[in-house]
Amino acid sequence: MPAAKSQSLWTRTFALLCCAQFFGSAQHALLQPTFPLYITSLGDTPFKVGLVLACFAVTSVVFRPLIGGWADSWSETGVLICGLLLLSAAVSLCFIPLAEATMFANALRGLGWAAMSAAGYSLLALSAPAARRGEASGYYSGVQASGTILFPALALWLIDAPFGDFRVVFAAAMALAVLGAGAGIILARHAPKPAHDRHALVSAPWWREILNVLDREIILASALSFASHVTFPAVASFLVLYAKELGIGNIGWFYVASGTTSLLARPMLGRISDRIGRGRALIACFVFQGVALLALAFAANLLSLMISGTLYMLGLAMASATTLAIAMEQAKPERRGRAMATFSVALPLSNGVGALFCGTLVQSVGYFWMYLVLACVAGIGLMVSMANRAHLK
Repeated sequence: MPAAKSQSLWTRTFALLCCAQFFGSAQHALLQPTFPLYITSLGDTPFKVGLVLACFAVTSVVFRPLIGGWADSWSETGVLICGLLLLSAAVSLCFIPLAEATMFANALRGLGWAAMSAAGYSLLALSAPAARRGEASGYYSGVQASGTILFPALALWLIDAPFGDFRVVFAAAMALAVLGAGAGIILARHAPKPAHDRHALVSAPWWREILNVLDREIILASALSFASHVTFPAVASFLVLYAKELGIGNIGWFYVASGTTSLLARPMLGRISDRIGRGRALIACFVFQGVALLALAFAANLLSLMISGTLYMLGLAMASATTLAIAMEQAKPERRGRAMATFSVALPLSNGVGALFCGTLVQSVGYFWMYLVLACVAGIGLMVSMANRAHLK
């Protein structure tokens, strides 16, 4: 009976953790198509859009190791709640109609996202059964991605609705993060205690924690996560501008199709990665992404965009579940918060670098060549996965 209980996945802790992550990720999904449209409506360029999106990554990456150490020494659930509250408060600055205000707001959101992500990954590693980590990662990342099904389309609808505008979207984004913090408060009552003694941890000076970003055990998992997500801004944020240039309407359906694929595929693909091995799963991921990005370059209508987006999300779903499982397997229990913070650096870093890269490419060579170049980036990830198959078993 104890063994069976230890393999139970859908515990109260796991369910509440997923609920908190859903609301935080839903806020992010709501703002992904909103910021590009908002910034361009203020008269700024796609490059300025890239800067706004990159501000989110800068603070999230720089302070994440410090936040991970804070979670180790204080409380994972406490850090999670603080992060969600900061996500809500930061959006209030977006009501100021200046691109610079939105940059600062997104920088603060980066801090909140760092806290939510680092604490969430640490709680996942603490509560997931060892034999079902791939499956747990699939469900967890699927919940995070589930917001991409309806919330980008909801944001576009709220912007164009007779009663709506950008301010309505910002108010909804603040409310979503507050709901996530409420789930975190309930989670604090049920979260399992760590096996190690928090007070026994030796803490380095805060400035050294910031500079010492990498936890060596999970560098490979972090690098592969970066490679699989660095092209994501081209699909999540810049695609709405691409469709506008092509004269394609009803782009909200693209987000519904790609988000549904991501939600439904992640648990199944997580189980598949447990069975076929991490290396094979990652090879499949980068093949899917490369083909999808090539198809986006030649897309001419809404259907072709939706098919390409669905294929891309299949690859991203496989990569998210697989790299997260690798990180959990390699993280040391006494440094779990720091290790998972290191791993979670890859996501905002890839989004920031990807946003700047995409904005620069669009400004200089246009959307067609941007998608072709990003397909080559996916090819680099494929080669790295193939070269490290022995280390991914």
